[in-house]
Amino acid sequence: MNNSLWLQTAYPRETYPALDKDIECDVCIIGGGLSGIANAYFLAKEGKNVVLLEKDEILSGATGNSTGKLTVQHDIVYADLIKQFGRDNARIYYEVNRDAVSFGKSFSEGDELRNADSVLFSQSKYGTELLQDEKRAYDDIGIAGELGRNSELPLRTEATLMIQNEAQIHPVRLGQHLAKLAVKAGARIFEKSDVRLMDLKKRLLYTNSQNEIQFNELLLCTHYPIEALRGLQIMKLSVSRSYIVAAPANMPLTGQYISVDNPKRSVRTAFIDGKTHFLLSGEGHQAGMEKETQVHYETLSSELHSIYQLDPLKCGWSAQDPSTPDLIPYAGQISRSMPYVYLNTGFRKWGLSNSLASARIISDQIVGRQNKASSLYAPDRTGFGSFLMQALKNTGLVLKEFTGGHITRTHSPICTHMGCRTRWNEADQTWDCPCHGSRFRKDGSVLEGPATKPLDLG
Repeated sequence: MNNSLWLQTAYPRETYPALDKDIECDVCIIGGGLSGIANAYFLAKEGKNVVLLEKDEILSGATGNSTGKLTVQHDIVYADLIKQFGRDNARIYYEVNRDAVSFGKSFSEGDELRNADSVLFSQSKYGTELLQDEKRAYDDIGIAGELGRNSELPLRTEATLMIQNEAQIHPVRLGQHLAKLAVKAGARIFEKSDVRLMDLKKRLLYTNSQNEIQFNELLLCTHYPIEALRGLQIMKLSVSRSYIVAAPANMPLTGQYISVDNPKRSVRTAFIDGKTHFLLSGEGHQAGMEKETQVHYETLSSELHSIYQLDPLKCGWSAQDPSTPDLIPYAGQISRSMPYVYLNTGFRKWGLSNSLASARIISDQIVGRQNKASSLYAPDRTGFGSFLMQALKNTGLVLKEFTGGHITRTHSPICTHMGCRTRWNEADQTWDCPCHGSRFRKDGSVLEGPATKPLDLG
């Protein structure tokens, strides 16, 4: 069951070669998700000599395991953004994500993208108050949102907050299309090319096949940054995991929905090759902290049957999402001391629009163009309470898991990132690290970083 609908229904694969020789480039991008591919496209269009390295196959990670919503409605967010960053910055966040949605619409073909209304809904008085507060933020920023009580779902709703004419995508097909455009613009994409060593001072990378890449500028689009210790970003990211199930359906929805009450649920339909699929997601928890994860699939599957009258289950998958402490992703130079290294991560489950928005920010920085969101998304932006508390929380978790894991999970393999004991995830058949979110396949190979080396299963 555990296989993404998007990966199952992708276009026939365009095979990209593994790097088999030493090369030079203006910009090297590590990571072949939507973020890396969008950066490759934008920079190649600017005439840069771009190389993208992916350790597995492009779009097989976070992008291929997303919900496929391309929207500016990122749950309840704008009221909080106004409180933390002010109205002008909240408007900037909205505008760059709105532009990202427009960009997706500008090049998509066929069923890669469909227009859909984005809808938040409440089922309690408290949830309705959250929606009313968010609507006030919409009005303050200038977002055209409609507060009402309209829902296609077979659920009791107290209120809804809708933004019309947003988008839902087939994230893999759209990404495959964008990758072709990037290559057409001059970018070179290499798969099965895992970076094993970095010499940032000499601006050199070495792959698993011992090939050397000489770069002028480096972009880390690896979901969880493998070099983030320099700016302490690794201490400022929490990693959560959520689950998605899909089933055939004859009930295409015009909207895509998120509940603001608990339990949190996300609902949409997807129209692929003439067939409709119903997607239900939720059941989140901190990454690596649970062993028996099959229960989350079972809970969602049960709701598919009992609430939406759908059966049988077609497939289910899970997604892992790093979050920054202040809601805004990191996109830009990783530190002032190393201005030629760029970081792109922390999308907080909204990596589709934010991937495209962040790619614009970084590509503009590299070519010397002003971007109004650069300071808002900057990885070296400063802060007090939320940053400090998140760092302390994550540090405490690491110490606790490192010590406790070595005592209680003595037979579990040790994560190759910072030495924590992993946990076996029975449902997804992976070894998951509770310290910083690294994941390994059953054979020990790296599925998700920040680890770069395989487990020792001996």
